[in-house]
Amino acid sequence: MEARTHRTGTGTVRAHDQGAQLTEWRVGGVPVIWVSALARYAEGQPIRGGVPVCWPWFGPGRSGDLSPAHGFARTAPWRLVDEVVDDAGVRLAWELSSADTAGRSGTERFPHTFRARVEVRVTDRATVSLTVRNEDSAAFDYEAALHTYLHVGDIRRVRLTGLDGAHYFDKVLRAGATQHGDLVCTGETDRVHTSDGPVAVHDPVLGRTLTVEKASSPHTVVWNPWAEKAAAMEDFGDREWTEMVCVEAAAVGDGAVRLEPGAEHTLSTTVRVGPLHGS
Repeated sequence: MEARTHRTGTGTVRAHDQGAQLTEWRVGGVPVIWVSALARYAEGQPIRGGVPVCWPWFGPGRSGDLSPAHGFARTAPWRLVDEVVDDAGVRLAWELSSADTAGRSGTERFPHTFRARVEVRVTDRATVSLTVRNEDSAAFDYEAALHTYLHVGDIRRVRLTGLDGAHYFDKVLRAGATQHGDLVCTGETDRVHTSDGPVAVHDPVLGRTLTVEKASSPHTVVWNPWAEKAAAMEDFGDREWTEMVCVEAAAVGDGAVRLEPGAEHTLSTTVRVGPLHGS
């Protein structure tokens, strides 16, 4: 599996052509993007961590029966079309088309002509964007998420701000609710928040705040498997759940993208590292 590793003025960046996936970003030697020590780097296997590109559906899709989970884009071999490393940082870009994915598992559930592009830009911040262009003769719908795994010191001491007042669907409890105040994870967390604003992850253990900004993202997904579910995953260390939280830019469910012929849509997320504040 082809990997690309580069140094920046503040740390290191690593990405894989499979899935056009950012798999490492360190600042001052400390990971910002989390990847499991048990992640499998094998052709056709999803990489546990980094920023997986979930497309053209999220989870099992709106119908609840689509596979592979999170779509076929995250395990497809994308074509690298740009790789620039200079004083400004690192810029990588990949493309994927319907011709590239013909015959892959899951594509029969998305029989449309498309061209997709993922760009990763890392300077003093990391931005990942997914652009999809409809090259078909009819409109189509899709879901998308940038499944960003963030490295934290201890999830049990982390606070997330920016979601106060947002309605969410709790996929663990299978119920809707409204967020009141800061979000503190106390158990398995899998929530789709109707929120397009930034989210700040306040981490007193590592003494920093990670700010996640989004564009064209009506939803924010927050996920941590907690102890029992993590232990059941072959590519997830039993204690690694304490070190991560996913804060994802998403357009899913009722917020899925409707794309007319010739139109394109860009979903993006930016992660910034700052000093601890508001704790």
